This record gives sequence, C-alpha cells and structure tokens, in this order.
Amino acid sequence: MLTISQELVDKIVAHARADHPDEACGVIAGRDGVPERFVPMENAERSPTFYRFDSMEQLRVWREMDDRDEVPVVIYHSHTATEAYPSRTDVTYASEPDAHYVLVSTRDEDETEFRSYRILDGAITEEEVRFVP
Repeated sequence: MLTISQELVDKIVAHARADHPDEACGVIAGRDGVPERFVPMENAERSPTFYRFDSMEQLRVWREMDDRDEVPVVIYHSHTATEAYPSRTDVTYASEPDAHYVLVSTRDEDETEFRSYRILDGAITEEEVRFVP
C-alpha cells in the first residue's frame, strides 16, 4: 500500500494538469518508504503518449537523493488520453524495484484518476492508495 500526503497528491495532479496535453513525470523522494519531497522533472520527449526523464536531469536528481540519503519512493507520470494503467513501455522503463509507480490520468478535465502500482520483473500489481492530511 502507498501512504501519501494529500499535499503531495495535489502537487502531482497539478503538474499533470499543467503539462497536459503532454505527459508529466517526476519523483517523490523519501526515506524508509515514506514519500516526502516532490521533484517534478522534464519529459524529454514532450509527448502526449510517452515520457522519458532527461538523462542529465535524472543523473542530477539521483545524485541529489544520494547526497540527502533519500530514494525514489514514488515515480509518477501522467496519461493524457487513457486510463491510469502502465503501458508496455512503462513496464519496460520500471527499473526501481522498491518504488511505487503512480499514474495520473488527465483524460477527463473534471475528474482525476490516481492509481499506484508495483512493477517487478514485468509483473504489474495495483496497490491501495491511502491519502493522509
């Protein structure tokens, strides 16, 4: 189960809405499995159907997390025209075995779909999300 503050959820959703119609992406860094620090990133693809972290930005962010004794607790991105479910490409790119992979669908202007998954060795497992104040 992913336990995440409503403040972090709101930041993820705002980023996804701001980058629409392109996919948004980023990381929530933290310690001991607790998501703490919002790190929005650039979608190097600038695409409504695909995302990729810029390699130099990713290197900088991962080094910063190392320096702060953090890990990527959540890796998030948005889907702009489909449900919040990992694509085959998303599964291929899932390289952090302990991370929660959050997807936000911005296909509906008035409703936001926010879901979390564990992706390990190509297997997708949806998990419950608990929002805390």
